Amino acid sequence: MMLGMLLLALAGCSTESNKDVMSSDSSTDAKAGQVGTRVETSHGSYTNLQPIELKPMLDNKDFFLVDTHIPPEGRLPKTDLRIPFDQVEENIAEFPADKNVKIVLSCRSGRMSSEASETLLKLGYTNVYNLNGGMNDWKDAGYEIVPEGK
Repeated sequence: MMLGMLLLALAGCSTESNKDVMSSDSSTDAKAGQVGTRVETSHGSYTNLQPIELKPMLDNKDFFLVDTHIPPEGRLPKTDLRIPFDQVEENIAEFPADKNVKIVLSCRSGRMSSEASETLLKLGYTNVYNLNGGMNDWKDAGYEIVPEGK
């Protein structure tokens, strides 16, 4: 009897594992060609990027790159603007006027740039990306950080 219950439990685990694999495969197929992970907010959504996703985008840059970290502790190559995360709204004139332009935000850990991403959505921007894990994860992935003063 105990052996039968054990076999039944193992069969159930096996079936559950196959379901998980199938659902993750189908979600991967649905996202083919999509970069990053969408983050929903009360003002819309932005996309979290991993360093491995941002690197090829940076190599073929077609976006506005903003460092939002305070205090300044270096920046990603090709950064266009540095605005503290909590001063985005006050400095919105520094951002592109076209609210559909692609904007990528970064900071040291990703927390400040996430907050800045939400602020841009609140102000009507529609094509906002955030470097998830920030410059810490960027550097851990082996990519260059431009030191302050250069």
